Amino acid sequence: MDYRNAGVDIEAGYKSVELMKKFVNTTMRPEVLGGIGGFSGAFSMEKYKSMKKPTLVSGTDGVGTKLKLAFLMDRHNTVGIDCVAMCVNDIACAGGEPLFFLDYIACGKNIPERIADIVSGVADGCRQSKAALIGGETAEMPGFYPENEYDLAGFAVGIADEEELITGKDLKAGDILLGIKSSGVHSNGFSLVRKIFDMTKESLSLRYADLGEPLGDALLRPTKIYVKALNGIKDAGVRIKACSHITGGGFYENVPRMLKDGVRAVIRKDSYEVPAIFRIMQEKGKVEEKVMYNTFNMGIGMVIAVAERDAEKTKAAITAAGETCFEIGYCEEGEKGVEVC
Repeated sequence: MDYRNAGVDIEAGYKSVELMKKFVNTTMRPEVLGGIGGFSGAFSMEKYKSMKKPTLVSGTDGVGTKLKLAFLMDRHNTVGIDCVAMCVNDIACAGGEPLFFLDYIACGKNIPERIADIVSGVADGCRQSKAALIGGETAEMPGFYPENEYDLAGFAVGIADEEELITGKDLKAGDILLGIKSSGVHSNGFSLVRKIFDMTKESLSLRYADLGEPLGDALLRPTKIYVKALNGIKDAGVRIKACSHITGGGFYENVPRMLKDGVRAVIRKDSYEVPAIFRIMQEKGKVEEKVMYNTFNMGIGMVIAVAERDAEKTKAAITAAGETCFEIGYCEEGEKGVEVC
């Protein structure tokens, strides 16, 4: 009896590490100390000593049941982008610069080529956010996960000068709310998505009117990473007053998290066109409109609040970063909360 007979293939683990190295290496930054394969990752903070009050900002998340689509479609090279995005977007909307990322993959069977595919997506997300992939773990857990399934989660650390943290403390009535377009469903609400659609290869290959691509492709499209856009706003000299990453819980849960007491957000549904995938889900699943806005991003992945005088400059910076921006509402005095009207 040995570990292989128990279901854990150590040699497959070694092969996975070798295959993923070429992807990991593309994410390196000068601050990374040491190479791949150590017990921990090291990152020098020497560069940030000039900050008045250097403050670490962290985020952790996973991909959730969106992974079920990756299993069905046997497509594993984009879910890593989702994993990175869910972490670094949270850091960016707090005003932080992502520094490094670590991933955790737990699987029923270590198939090295599949693990390398997953990590290639993680590395892609790290390059988009300029975060170094400095470590991770692949855990083969036979009997816990089915052989062809896995879970993927991650952890990111960023930095900001304390005075540059985005806290919402300066929000006031009259501030403008801007929404940055999402790439689709992102990585939230998939427990409901999987109830609306039959989760079969045949169902996911269907083409719906106005969608322009097979359903599975639209649903699996990776989460937008907004680090570049938020950095562009900062570089333009605009102070973002408040920011919300629209994830699970949609507008109703996430927008209030960026507000301070005494300030209410008003979001106009007619200020932008809701993407077709959300309209299809609402109609096919007979989902109430409020539930849609309380579950999905509805086409807006990030909401930011700026002073009215800075609105046009902010829109220009977002556009220059390659993203699409809409003016979706405003702040007013009132009980902390959000009205979607």
